[in-house]
Amino acid sequence: MNKFKLSPGSRVLFQFSKTVRQFSCSAVSRQESALLQTPLHSLHLAHGATMAPFAGYSMPIIYAGQTHIESHNWVRSNAGLFDVSHMVQHFFRGPGSTAFLESVTPADLKGLQPSCSTLSTFLLPNGGIMDDTIITKLSESDYFVVTNAGRRAEDLSYLKEHLVDEDVTHTVLDGWGILALQGPRAAVVLQRLTSFDLSKLKFGHVAYVPLDNGEYLVTRSGYTGEDGFEISVPPSQTLSIANLLLNQSDSFVKLAGLAARDSLRLEAGMCLYGHDLDESTTPVQAGLSWIIGKRRRAEGGFVGYDAIATELENGTARRRVGFTATGPPAREGSKVFDLTGENHIGTITSGSPSPTLKQNISMGYIAKGYFKSGTKVLIEVRSKMREAVVTKMPFVPTKYYR
Repeated sequence: MNKFKLSPGSRVLFQFSKTVRQFSCSAVSRQESALLQTPLHSLHLAHGATMAPFAGYSMPIIYAGQTHIESHNWVRSNAGLFDVSHMVQHFFRGPGSTAFLESVTPADLKGLQPSCSTLSTFLLPNGGIMDDTIITKLSESDYFVVTNAGRRAEDLSYLKEHLVDEDVTHTVLDGWGILALQGPRAAVVLQRLTSFDLSKLKFGHVAYVPLDNGEYLVTRSGYTGEDGFEISVPPSQTLSIANLLLNQSDSFVKLAGLAARDSLRLEAGMCLYGHDLDESTTPVQAGLSWIIGKRRRAEGGFVGYDAIATELENGTARRRVGFTATGPPAREGSKVFDLTGENHIGTITSGSPSPTLKQNISMGYIAKGYFKSGTKVLIEVRSKMREAVVTKMPFVPTKYYR
């Protein structure tokens, strides 16, 4: 057994949300040659996917025979298979790996148990977020790290600048795939394909799972708020594993594209880098203070510590919150006002109708004094003031397997 330790249409015009500007495209076929392709590109085309540029890749937005809403609802009730192979996969190995990763993130990796993962952020001296990332501790000296495709060049430059320890080896897994199987039937589908007991794999934990004559690194996690798994797969096996998951007699699994992924992650209150997070935004402002370990708050020792420690002690002038609103959906860039309509107190960073809740939801940043859930505000949409309420996230309760 091998162990891997790791278009249709040339006049497509599609815009489901300004949250992901790259999803708006025209004459995609003329741009295809300039875009990178994931190992599943042929599979997407075979299923009639509408393709569009995203983070330098040609990515599927939606598939023939289903609407965005149908795809979204399918993931909430069955299982959706997402191609997230555009994400950048890294290994950090060596006795200095923990110290290095703790120098550029606020994560308590010394306290993290092996075979567990955590959300974290690469940080800048001003406390701003260079990128958000998932860090998986494979052993005391080995880490598997996933970062955003849209920040690849910036992240690699950043890591090269900070990685001066000769006791750390950094490897990028170019061309590897990540398959995200998400939804309440994800475990049922995956379990019948492996001898590994998935009931022992809790949310945020990882294991090498046997599949199709190989073993693959599987994380119980995802970007939808549903139970699910992310499977890291070498280039030569990505298509075969995807087909293995799709070709089930009961048809619980359907391919899902970036349109459904965006509305699902918004319902789950999850951030999208470049929209809800950026280099001027700190974890405290983003409502991610929980990723800063207790030991790290006391000891510091990471980039941006002084700025973040000040905000943790004194509070911050703005914070990411959720909104529910009436009228047309508030999109990225919509301005938030107090009830007088005179004072601009915030800005929307992501927004769309919620297929699950059947109402308009959004997230954004709002000034101190308006953070509390239930606070009534006004959002300017299409040159008119619309009533809105600061709302606790996630909008739809998460269903992680704990």
